[in-house]
Amino acid sequence: MTASATESGAKRSFTVCAGEASGDRLRLSVYDMLFSTVYTTRAFFYRETLDGEALRASLGRTLRNFPVLSGRMKKDPDGGLSVLCDDSGVRFVETQASVPMPDYGPRHTAKKGLDRYLSHAMPFWVVDRDTPLFTVKLTHMQGGGSILGLTMNHAVGDGSSYMSFLEAWSHEHRGLGYAKPSHDRGVIDALGASASDDTHTGGLTGGAHFTVTGRGQKAAFVGRALKGSLGSVTTVTTRFTAAELAAMKDAAMADLAGTERWVSTNDALTAHLWKVLGALRDRPDASEERLGLIADFRSFVGTAVPDDYWGNAVTNTRPGMTAAELRSRPLGEVAAAIRVGYAENTEERIREEVAFLCAERDAGRLKRVMTTMALDSFDTTIAINNWSKLPFYRIDFGQGAPFWYDFSPTPIPWTVHIAPTPADQNGGRDVHIALPRTHVRALKEPSWVGRFHRYADSGEAFPLTFAAVG
Repeated sequence: MTASATESGAKRSFTVCAGEASGDRLRLSVYDMLFSTVYTTRAFFYRETLDGEALRASLGRTLRNFPVLSGRMKKDPDGGLSVLCDDSGVRFVETQASVPMPDYGPRHTAKKGLDRYLSHAMPFWVVDRDTPLFTVKLTHMQGGGSILGLTMNHAVGDGSSYMSFLEAWSHEHRGLGYAKPSHDRGVIDALGASASDDTHTGGLTGGAHFTVTGRGQKAAFVGRALKGSLGSVTTVTTRFTAAELAAMKDAAMADLAGTERWVSTNDALTAHLWKVLGALRDRPDASEERLGLIADFRSFVGTAVPDDYWGNAVTNTRPGMTAAELRSRPLGEVAAAIRVGYAENTEERIREEVAFLCAERDAGRLKRVMTTMALDSFDTTIAINNWSKLPFYRIDFGQGAPFWYDFSPTPIPWTVHIAPTPADQNGGRDVHIALPRTHVRALKEPSWVGRFHRYADSGEAFPLTFAAVG
């Protein structure tokens, strides 16, 4: 590991490198390129103070197995993107705050003002620039405790990859073993190569999941998202306890009694959220309601993509029904529809999806491809990103697990993130919901807490916490 440093008052800036560079040029896959060069954020809050020097040393060692993160993004002659694994390094900022650690949690999230704990990179200043693809900011709070703020360029990895890297770093830091990742993007192209001949001759149009946007359509979406980032979208956070989730699942299974159908706790929670948010939208009976179910497809394609594949491997399905059906169907029926929606992720469908994306890339149109889930996010679709199995509360750097995890609020409305709770909360879920500000006003009425927490024991429901974007 090598690290160069600059200092300014209580702030020190380092460039952390692995100390070795292969010089390989890793061509990004069609799924990587769908995310352009935006960055995603994570922040972890620790009661104990972390050791910055030791973190930089273990980070450098970990980067030897993740050379993409210390590389730089380059444009290919055909318009594609690659990462040059030249070990240019990761930015690591260490600073001292003048205030004590706030008591963050579901009743007081860190979303408002989270930027102060992050070291941002410019997403429009990445390709063919000396811009790091991963940044770290370590903030030590007055009186003890540290906040570890992270940004990663989405083009190099999805949420599962993000967390597998952080878990590997925490294991490296503590001298524990961990699985080495596979960075071979060739497995993605290979998926599409074995799809049906009809796919390669243009028979596949992207189905219900992808579309080639027309002139101005993508720009209009970006404009609406920008408006959300300037304050028209608010994130609402609440916690569902393990007991509440158990009651929710019991209610769903009771609805399905005698049908031999089964639903999981996450199916029941997702169905409950869909029904409550559908009531909040209050659209006309005949309106189409869609639920965008974001899913990691590594588990749907057998051995074609290894479990340790490190990159983007995310797809979605969109079960739907009318607004009237969503209101009238019992919880179990809606949960069963969600389970069927996830089951649409077959190996054949993923192979055809990859073939479509590769064909659009080869035709020079991949930049115009968007998911229909994203395009419809302002109108018909509620998107669910279930992170409840990711190891947010196992990122331990020798001073114990974080007591809270958070991320920057999304500017895209009707987006739901389901996260795990700390170990001492015994299997609950923290739910973060991005909503148009016009709809948030209604949630400030006490009756809506009751709707979200109808399966909680009296007096045990968590409040709704509001955090505006911007």
